[in-house]
Amino acid sequence: MRTAALILTLIAAPALAAPVAAQSKIAADAHVTEVLLAARVGDVIRNTCPSISARFLAVYGEMNALKSYARGQGYSEDEVKAFLRDPAEKDRIKALAAAYLAKAGAREGDAESYCVVGRDEIAKGTRAGSLLRSWK
Repeated sequence: MRTAALILTLIAAPALAAPVAAQSKIAADAHVTEVLLAARVGDVIRNTCPSISARFLAVYGEMNALKSYARGQGYSEDEVKAFLRDPAEKDRIKALAAAYLAKAGAREGDAESYCVVGRDEIAKGTRAGSLLRSWK
């Protein structure tokens, strides 16, 4: 019985390790990080500032372009989905976005500071700004 368990473990180990290695490679891709960071920055701004909303078609297009990019880099759809669902990766992007927003002048509890950052992003034509619209 122990031998069978050991053999199954040895056979399964490389298959289980492959997605983790692929996820690490995806996480190291600067383009992937840039797109996810912009999406998170835009999402935080639109959820904090009442006069800014998302350009949902632009967001949808950006996410599809990212999926295509990842597939073009040789990642399977399952690898991409696993990466996007990974809690550690979500936390990493959230931390990068929080630092970006703070550096840009957004202050926790001050919605107007997020509005100012959002309008600046839109005016500068940044990736995050391209995902937003302001009616102020």
